[in-house]
Amino acid sequence: MKVVSVNIGEKKAINYKSKIVETGIFKFPVNHPIFLGVEDVENDAVIDRKYHGGIDQAVYAYSENHYSYWKELYPNLDWHYGIFGENLTISNLEETEIQVGNQYKLGETIIEVTKPREPCMKLALVFETQQILKQFWNSTKSGIYFKVLKTGNVTVNDELILIKKSENSPTIAEVYESKKVT
Repeated sequence: MKVVSVNIGEKKAINYKSKIVETGIFKFPVNHPIFLGVEDVENDAVIDRKYHGGIDQAVYAYSENHYSYWKELYPNLDWHYGIFGENLTISNLEETEIQVGNQYKLGETIIEVTKPREPCMKLALVFETQQILKQFWNSTKSGIYFKVLKTGNVTVNDELILIKKSENSPTIAEVYESKKVT
């Protein structure tokens, strides 16, 4: 598993259902390392700290492999890494195989798997339809939140190297499935 893109975003105001909504979900690749801090990625906009950022959601990663699935459903979007609001786009990141509590070395950092991302209406802002929320929930393609145990820089081509496997913990996909609203 390698980092194929590091992404950050700025605060953006969007008119949504006649209300102005501020968000940091619109992330784009940058050509320099990003610094993973204890509660967020340095210079990345985190607007609603109730649901984003913080110790257990300091960095969000999404699999490059999932992009082809979504591109087929939404061929007319302006596709780029970071479109899911992820800070890290990583090759072969698989929610059905990665367990909560696993620890990884990544660049200068050490990060730990905490939970899947639960889609919110801000993802619908990016995809310009509420339909994406149900589709996102009905997949195992949630992406992964990490806590940062050792801060530092991460850049493209850094490898996600397992250094401690969590025994008897559920996978991210299992946790995600248990949170689904039926």
